[in-house]
Amino acid sequence: MYTNQRREKILSLLNDQNSISVNELSQLLSISKATIRSDLNYLSENKMLIRTHGGATRVKEDESLVIDKNYDIRKQKNIEKKSDIARKAFKLIKNEECIILDASSTCYELAKLISQSELRITILTNGLRTASLLKECLNLTVVLIGGVVKGNSNAIEGILGIEILKKVNVDTLFTSAYAVSIFEGLSDFNLYEVELKKRMVEVASQTVALIDSTKFEQKSIATFASLSQLDLLITDSELSNKIKDNYEPFVTIIDR
Repeated sequence: MYTNQRREKILSLLNDQNSISVNELSQLLSISKATIRSDLNYLSENKMLIRTHGGATRVKEDESLVIDKNYDIRKQKNIEKKSDIARKAFKLIKNEECIILDASSTCYELAKLISQSELRITILTNGLRTASLLKECLNLTVVLIGGVVKGNSNAIEGILGIEILKKVNVDTLFTSAYAVSIFEGLSDFNLYEVELKKRMVEVASQTVALIDSTKFEQKSIATFASLSQLDLLITDSELSNKIKDNYEPFVTIIDR
């Protein structure tokens, strides 16, 4: 079992029973107690659970920021910032290019601008709403990356559709993240979607991150791109000059 899969399984078990011990996890997952302790410490540092003596308990809503996995709710948050970022990103797209839009709500804002344009491009996406919006545009070629669909998520997860990424020459990946930090890079809470995003970064000639100012100096459960893997990071005009100055030695930021 891969590290990311193991940690997501731990969180799933905690979600079902509120608390669990190292001994229980070791037996259920057939993993050494030392490895389980390491996983629990990592998840605790990322505020995904509460570490206790001998185990862990589930994070209560009033003790930490709740990760909202419902796309319809998430896409309404900071909508003005996301629209601002999308307008800046749209200027980078040229006719005849092949781009990837991930399943983020910020990329959906970019998709809305593309749908209203005369651009003739090919778009690969794992976003169900994004694909549904763009498929109506006759000037666009839209390719949906296959995989697993879950609950209220807009994202197609997993790497079942990875082969399609190997068959096309991708000019630019536009991607967002749940959090960004200098040391952790771009990180997200969905481990299966993270694996797909890693492959997207690998195949794209350039990667452009679309990150609103509220997500800086944060980290989530798993990293899918370091700052060194980014060609540009586009954010909104509310990013403080202090934070911008801290990040600019690592990545070029567009915020105006």
